[in-house]
Amino acid sequence: MEVGMTAKLMRVAEGKVERESGVVAPEKVLAGNPQQWTEHFFTNKKENFFCGIWSSDAGKWSLTYSEDEFCYIIDGEAIITDADGDSERVTTGDAFCIPAGFEGTWETIGSVKKFYAIYEE
Repeated sequence: MEVGMTAKLMRVAEGKVERESGVVAPEKVLAGNPQQWTEHFFTNKKENFFCGIWSSDAGKWSLTYSEDEFCYIIDGEAIITDADGDSERVTTGDAFCIPAGFEGTWETIGSVKKFYAIYEE
């Protein structure tokens, strides 16, 4: 922060930023034709911490995480399966973390919306 400048609270609210959309990368898709949307709210000065709202419609795709991610499911449900085949169903109101190094799949059931906060070394 520059000398003489004070840090200000930054509120996170839907509809305050531009919404981006696109398909999940075709080489990762295992089922369906999932679309995803992101409202990105904040990136820190080091560009290694991010937060926003992400959503998708039905589909299943492979995941490989290089970052740590905190997630809070705002609406809907998904099934997250790790490389060993262990699955967790996450639904509205669930909070969880996905650590760097995680490999597996994400399956959106119907549609899902989550708040995310990502940290990457």
